[in-house]
Amino acid sequence: MLPEEKNAAVDFIRQKINEDLEKNTYGGRIHTRFPPEPNGYLHIGHAKSICLNFGIADDYESGSCNLRFDDTNPAREETEYVESIIEDVKWLGFDWEDKLFYASDYFDRLYNYAVQLIKMGKAYVCSLTGDQIREYRGTLKEPGKNSPYRNRTIEENLELFEKMKSGEFKTAEHVLRAKIDMAHPYMVMRDPVIYRILHQDHHRTGQKWCIYPLYDFTHCLSDAIEGITHSLCTLEFENNRAIYDWVLDTLQTENRPQQIEFARLNLNYTIVSKRKLLTLVNEGIVSGWNDPRMLTISGMRRRGYTPESIRNFCDRIGIAKSNSVVDIALLEFCVREHLNKIADRIMVVLDPVKVIIDNYPDDQVEEFDADNNPEYPEAGKRKVPFSKTIFIEREDFREEPPGKFFRLAPGREVRLKHAYYIKCESFLKDENTGEIKEIHCSYDPASRGGWSDDGRKVKGTLHWVSEKHAHNVEVRVYDRLFIKEDPEDGVDFRDNLNPESLKVLNNCMAEPGIAGSEPGKRFQFLRKGYFCVDPDSSSDKLVFNQTVTLRDTWAKIEKSSNKQNK
Repeated sequence: MLPEEKNAAVDFIRQKINEDLEKNTYGGRIHTRFPPEPNGYLHIGHAKSICLNFGIADDYESGSCNLRFDDTNPAREETEYVESIIEDVKWLGFDWEDKLFYASDYFDRLYNYAVQLIKMGKAYVCSLTGDQIREYRGTLKEPGKNSPYRNRTIEENLELFEKMKSGEFKTAEHVLRAKIDMAHPYMVMRDPVIYRILHQDHHRTGQKWCIYPLYDFTHCLSDAIEGITHSLCTLEFENNRAIYDWVLDTLQTENRPQQIEFARLNLNYTIVSKRKLLTLVNEGIVSGWNDPRMLTISGMRRRGYTPESIRNFCDRIGIAKSNSVVDIALLEFCVREHLNKIADRIMVVLDPVKVIIDNYPDDQVEEFDADNNPEYPEAGKRKVPFSKTIFIEREDFREEPPGKFFRLAPGREVRLKHAYYIKCESFLKDENTGEIKEIHCSYDPASRGGWSDDGRKVKGTLHWVSEKHAHNVEVRVYDRLFIKEDPEDGVDFRDNLNPESLKVLNNCMAEPGIAGSEPGKRFQFLRKGYFCVDPDSSSDKLVFNQTVTLRDTWAKIEKSSNKQNK
């Protein structure tokens, strides 16, 4: 079945696959792979590749997709990363079934392929240092020059390569290089290194090997071994296609996959370099790979993003042939759009100020019915308790309200969500700070449920929490990690870190329906945004991460007004 028959988007990659199916290029097979290196946690850019590779496998009746770890550098790889990647791919909703592989599974076969190249006169052992190899390689304008070891005999190369394997040389003392062309216009083709000595235990093979194949040699052969048909990678590997093709054509592998490049995902206000993400983690700038400010998949999961919203985002941005920058607001929109459908509503006051309703009976408690999610009535209802003393947001009261401010102020009436109309009669300030300490109001008993029998209307509606029934919770409010759209626009990306990227609010007040929520549970805090229960929560105190904001009309008005007054 072709993707257009399943209403899937037909991009240039799927068009190429459709052509191959029509020509019967691979006998009707479509086989992709997602090949991460286990040297860090996956991020939003990887999510695009995951959705593409596994999505194509799902689009076609004959489609299949492997999860393969390109684990050829034990100095940087850890089992922790392998486990996190497996968890992330599963969480995104994809299943590789029994097709989980490791490049290290093929070390014996890769070694034999290298020996085959030596016997063909297509590879040699080079004894130049790393700096010398770079010096000999030339520049984009000048050709390189041959290594003095390029003309070693086949016998000498075989003997040296066997000694490399048996551990008779020190790390980096020799390398194995492909013999191609030191004047090639692509630098990657100027006798690239395909094996190096590294005395380092491997997370799967232990001490069995002290030589390891490099990525450009390993990747194409792993694809061929696994029967991959379409090897999809990002544009930075476009020039590497030349070495990909050279290795497979030279060795005449039984299966001949083809490499196709697509544009990587670049988001503004975001860094997706694993090396730089690791710097943020190691220097304690963030709390770890799953810090909710990081656009790692584990960070997004902890923050409350849903796999559905990430997959939707990847579908919306599509697959292109040229690089561009996507506005992070589109990702936030996709998250907000999905959470609106699934998140229960609840009232939580983030910066509470006390409101005493003077004419409300001292010991009376009422309960109001509230929809858990008005978008979906099947989500049911909850009971919201109400009493004489409540909390509202401090920002919802102004002693001297500016224009277009329709919330609570002296002599002004507002509607309490689900409850009553209240009117501000007076307020008290802290003598030392001048901050509003408590607000005294009256209520209209005839407005029960938040509507008046006499038909009068108020413009402001506030959320609130009953003091008697409030749960004290911690809320972590996030802003973007970087202050510039291009965080690398500067001497050091760390110069563009946002000092206000995290604010911890410790005395927030939540209605009782929030009690007992498990980590990962998502809510819409009315008028404030979407939030998710963090794993740091305990039985004594819940901790919430802000997932994404709601649009705040007044905040926009006030911000615009402040700009005009400057």
